[in-house]
Amino acid sequence: MTKKTQGRTILSRLLKDRFGNFAMVTAVTIPVILAAGGVAIDMTKMVLAKAELQDASDAAALAAASAMANDKKTAAEAKKIAAELFALQISSTSGIVKEGDTTLVDDPPVIDIKETPIQNNGKSYTVDIATSYSVKFSVFTRLLGHSTIKLAAASTAESVSATESKNAFSMFLVLDRSGSMSFITTEIESESTPCQNFTSSNWSSTPEKLGKSKPCYIPKINALKSAVKALAQQIDKADPTSEYVRMGAASYNDAMLSPISALAWGTKDLVKFVDAIPRVPTGGTDSSGAFAEAVKKLKDGSEITAHQTKNGRTPNRYIIFMTDGENTHYKGKVNDTEADKQTKLSCDEARKANIQVYAVAFLAPARGQKLLKDCATTPQHYFAAENMAALISAFSVIGSQTAAVVSRLTK
Repeated sequence: MTKKTQGRTILSRLLKDRFGNFAMVTAVTIPVILAAGGVAIDMTKMVLAKAELQDASDAAALAAASAMANDKKTAAEAKKIAAELFALQISSTSGIVKEGDTTLVDDPPVIDIKETPIQNNGKSYTVDIATSYSVKFSVFTRLLGHSTIKLAAASTAESVSATESKNAFSMFLVLDRSGSMSFITTEIESESTPCQNFTSSNWSSTPEKLGKSKPCYIPKINALKSAVKALAQQIDKADPTSEYVRMGAASYNDAMLSPISALAWGTKDLVKFVDAIPRVPTGGTDSSGAFAEAVKKLKDGSEITAHQTKNGRTPNRYIIFMTDGENTHYKGKVNDTEADKQTKLSCDEARKANIQVYAVAFLAPARGQKLLKDCATTPQHYFAAENMAALISAFSVIGSQTAAVVSRLTK
């Protein structure tokens, strides 16, 4: 056999040999499969990041516009308010967005404010906010040669201020005072004076048995009281003579509690009602009755009549719905589904009646947050507070936004 013939025979054998084909195919296809999976995961992350970025931008723009129109803040002060609220909203966004990132946004948002004089010595304010966020791709997507993609969000809010014409509103608060509202926050009330520091680990059906310890931490119910006072301060600035705003409230644990604070002019009765809530609330959680009562009170025709008689206006109507937990009872009995169902029905009723719902989750678990998000009129009406400062800020922003209608120029 010649060398040439021998070479052909070896080549022929190699071409016919099928051993190792599977390993070769696998080596080629696995990177493709992993890259495809990475793209799917990162697409979900991009959609979520875009939505959260836009929500934070919208809320910040609205807060700045309201602060200038209602609180007579300067452009510099309004920019600071917008930047702080943007940071607050972003800080409570999804862990999916935060995963693997050292910062949530590329740079601080660019905030531009324009002031324009209008009739009756008023001013028109336009707040533009632009921000961006670079989503970092997973290691699998990077197999395709891309490591990040930049998402952008922009928001514009407008407001006007004048003293010659006013609108009016009625607001009803639906406040959680279940047992978990006794639990402590991270803020210290007193270093020297001991108190009962309740937590989920030491809570029991007989809380009076818990001894006192130092330092004394602020319980969540007291944080709520401070937040309501911050809300009231915003309302009082816009309506110092209590002619245009009516406020009321109901509290609940495993059922709506009596008495409620009936709708009344100004904020005095509301603050007094909330201050009277005990430092150690007890019981489970059922928001359905209190929320239904809020809708009932605001839909009552006598509420509109009260405004038209006193100030000649047809009022806007608002509900602030707050919880730190999830529904565990229904009408005093253990039931972890029916209260959610009934509360959502009342939320739908409020939406149909053009009653705007602000929802505030204070260290609430996932199911409680979902209920609040479902009830909030828009994503910008939902606030997630992870500490006392954030809770007070949320109520203050709501007060600023709702009080803005009182000083809005009508044409």
